[in-house]
Order: sequence, then structure tokens, then C-alpha cells
Amino acid sequence: MAVEFKLPVLGENIASGTVSKIMAAVGDTVAVDQPVIEVETDKAVLEIPSDVAGKVLEIRVQVGKTVSVGDVVLLVEPAASGAVPKPPDPPKTAPSPSVPAQTVSPPPASPASVALEPPRRLAGTALAAPSVRRLAGELGVSIEEIAGSGAHGRITAEDVRAFAEQRAAKPASETAPVFEEQPTVGVEHDRWGSIERQPMNAIRRKTAMHMTNAWQNIPHVTHFDLADITAIESFRQRYARQAEARGGKLTVTAIVVKILGAALRRFPRFNAAVDMENQEIVLKKYVNIGVAVDTENGLLVPVVRDADRKTLLELSVEIPVLAEKARARRLSLDEMAGGTFTVTNLGGLGGTNFTPIVNAPEVAILGMSRARIEPVFTNGAFAPRTMLPLALSYDHRVIDGADAARFLRWVAEAIEQPLALMLDK
Repeated sequence: MAVEFKLPVLGENIASGTVSKIMAAVGDTVAVDQPVIEVETDKAVLEIPSDVAGKVLEIRVQVGKTVSVGDVVLLVEPAASGAVPKPPDPPKTAPSPSVPAQTVSPPPASPASVALEPPRRLAGTALAAPSVRRLAGELGVSIEEIAGSGAHGRITAEDVRAFAEQRAAKPASETAPVFEEQPTVGVEHDRWGSIERQPMNAIRRKTAMHMTNAWQNIPHVTHFDLADITAIESFRQRYARQAEARGGKLTVTAIVVKILGAALRRFPRFNAAVDMENQEIVLKKYVNIGVAVDTENGLLVPVVRDADRKTLLELSVEIPVLAEKARARRLSLDEMAGGTFTVTNLGGLGGTNFTPIVNAPEVAILGMSRARIEPVFTNGAFAPRTMLPLALSYDHRVIDGADAARFLRWVAEAIEQPLALMLDK
């Protein structure tokens, strides 16, 4: 009798992915723990191992198509030995494949699975796990409006996703009467000339959704300042060999991450999250700083854990390693989770300033632009100084303007005195 091999859980809050490679064929014999497909999620490319040994009778997935947790991947005729399926280990990260340019069409949500009409429920009484509540916040929907399909009306992650999909599918006049999106369906884009359509990859889809939700749900304010980094260049030259001897690179980003580790301890509200459902600010006792990395596939944000406890030399080694893993799509899911603050550096590309979007559920993000030499009046005369533009975007529900000004000035002054960092402390 054929056994169904279904897509296992891929990770927290990951319900689906795009099939990027099929590693078995009809008629092949597969073993337990043998990788049979690769799935690209918004964070990584994962090898999915079979949990049953036997002969492949049918393949139910296609390259370039979306597959959800619980979907049947293969039909397998169990081996004669009667091998008992075992739960698969967490999927392993695989090198990034080349995904064919096919239109990705996620399966429509079942109308019976979720009710769009909000249940008459008092605030704070919804039955849902913390991870489910967090998912609802990320998707920009109220947990109180969702009808749960679990035991005793408990709301599951699938309920949240289905509700969000149906809410997005409703006419703008019903779901967001204040804001009107420009129509994208039915627009004759080719009326004025030829066009080419490119499907969004998993990272781009996730980025689009995450940034839209952050922009719509977080009252953003951006505070700007300048840091004199003239002294950093001599500092970097002085200690660059120590970093290189350990296989690292002493960069401005590494120095700023080191400074931010201390700043977030001094200003804990910038190392926090907001829980509007319970009317609380969540102050985090750990400092994990995300470093935005530009890759061919889109933006990825690996996380430097316990950044406040690491020396500058340790950071100069770890950050380049994480960046290279991001570009090669070899980051694990854990290496992109748990951030409390994000830093993004566009200085290598140019520009005078920009306004970064807060990486929810964090409450602040620091952006750096290209440094430039400017005449600065000091000690009664003008002198050429290398000035670094800084942009701090923050959640005004948690942080006030004066707090932001004090935080960014402290960071700028710390950047101007790099010797105070003490490389090994």
C-alpha cells in the first residue's frame, strides 16, 4: 500500500515554500533521511529528507510551484523490510539553486477555513499561542477578528494566514477605507510597449509583505545626525592586521555594531518590542543585532547574537562570515531569527541619506550612508573632516523624539572616539 510523504514543518512561522529542485524520480528507491526535494523559503533553501524508505510511485510537486506544510510530496511503496517511518530531522540549508522563471500561484484559502466577519470577542480573550499572536502582528491582522479552528476555538497559525489572505483578497473599500491602493489587476501594462513579467522569488515576496505591514502598522519617525569618523580610519589601519590574523575584517559596520551593543544596554527602550494587545512594552534582556546584507536574491538579515558581549575582533570575524553565508544562501533559519535591533549600511553604494523601515517586531533601525569629507568649524577654524550620515528610524509608540536624539548622539560620539572601545573588552 502506498504511503504519502508530506512536507514536514520547515520552521517557526514558515507555512510554505517554493520547490526549487526535485531530487528523486518515479521508480527510484529512496531511503529514510535521503533528501528528495529542495524548498526555497523566504529565508533559506532547505533540503527535505524522506521519512519513509521505498520505491517512488508518484511525485505530487513541481519545480517553481508553491508547496505548503502537510501537502503530499511523494507517494512511496514501502520497502519490503517494513521500515517504519521516523520523524525527519530539521531541514538542512542547501546552496542556492537556479529557480525557473515560472509564475508562482499560492493555493487559495478555503472559504470554510476562516471567517472574515470578526467574532464578537472581548479584547485579550482570544485563545492563541504567543507564536501565533506574533504571526498575526507580522501579517498586520488583529487576532481578535479571527475565528479559531482548533480545540475550544483556539486560533492556529493556519487560521491567521488564511484570514490574512482573504482580507488581502477583499476589495480595498471593505478592508482599508482610508487608504486606496492603485489598481494592479487589469491594468494594461503593455499598452505602451512590450513588457516582461518576472515572478517574485520567496525572499522578495516576504520582503514585500513584511515591509508593507511594518509601514502600515508602525508610526515611523526618522532622526538624522552626523558622526565624525576621521579618527576611525587611523584606528582601522592600526588594528586591521589583528583582525586579519583572525580571518576577519575591521569595518565601519563591525565598529558600529560594537557601539550599538553598548548603546542598547544604556538605552533599553531601543532594544524592545511593543505589545499593543496587552498595552505593554517588552524590554529584552539580550542584545541580538541584525546586519542587513544585499544579495542577488534580495535582502537578508543575519543576526549577531549577544553583540554586547563580543569583542570588536570577534565581531570583525563573525560579521563577514554571516554576510558571505547570506550571499551564498547558506544561512540557517536560526541565524536569521531573534534580532532585537537592525543596522543597514549603504555607504558602499552611494547616496547622502535614506529612511530605513523598522524591522518589526523590533522598534528601531540604524542606517548608514556614504561618508564624505566636509569642512567642519572647530577650535576657531575650518578643517576637513570625514563625516558619516546616520539615520535612525524608530517606532513612535515606544520611542519619543528626544529619546531618539539622545540615543543617536551617544552613538555618534562613541563612533568619534573608537579607541574607547578597547578591542578585547
